[in-house]
This record gives sequence, structure tokens and C-alpha cells, in this order.
Amino acid sequence: MAGITTVGAQSAKEMDQTLDDLYGAHGPYHAFFETLKKAVAGNDKGAVASMVEYPFKARINGKAVTIRDAAHFAADYDKVFTAKVKGAVSNQTYPKLFANWQGVMIGDGEVWFSGIGDNNTVKIIAVND
Repeated sequence: MAGITTVGAQSAKEMDQTLDDLYGAHGPYHAFFETLKKAVAGNDKGAVASMVEYPFKARINGKAVTIRDAAHFAADYDKVFTAKVKGAVSNQTYPKLFANWQGVMIGDGEVWFSGIGDNNTVKIIAVND
């Protein structure tokens, strides 16, 4: 249902419905969000790197860079997942996510994730500091 814009739900059930309406299923998105929160809280750079869609465009030290794979993302993790980004992830709750046809947003746009490819595998598609 492209074009549906939803501004944040008030409960987990409402967020489930929003994601069901937008993407046909909420389970993969909810699981991805919870896994991401745990990985960021545990500073598990490898786990977060495995959740990213590559090649990945990032801004590091004010320069646009393309990160080609998980190994390079993990090496630059602290430059991409800054304190601001980590704070946005840790403070985000599932019912208060924002979702639209482009993906699911954490915080004020610090992290975006979406279903990618024919299998709709959920991946991080953008990180903004």
C-alpha cells in the first residue's frame, strides 16, 4: 500500500497494524528493531554491521563515503554510530517508531531500516548523525 503515511502509533498493537498495512507483516520489523537495540546496547559492532544493506553511504568526518562490506562498517562503527545515533536507538520504543512507504525511522531520522530485495530482508538503509 504505497503512499500510506503513518505518524507513530500509541501502542505495540497499533504499530503492528501500521507495519502490517505498509509491508504486509510486522514480525520481521519488530524482531529487527529489538535485535538492533540489543546489539547497540551491547556495542556489538559485528552484529550491527551484519544488519546493514551494502554498499552503504555514510558521512564520516564530514565526508561522504561508501562502505562496501560488514568488515569495513565494523571498523568505522563508532564514526557512523555516534553517541547521538546510539542514544536515539537506546531511547526509541517500538510503539513510537515512525513508518512510511520508505521504511521505519528511529529517533529524528538517525536510523532508517526497511525490507530489501525480493525476500524483503530487513536491513539498515540510512544512518544520520
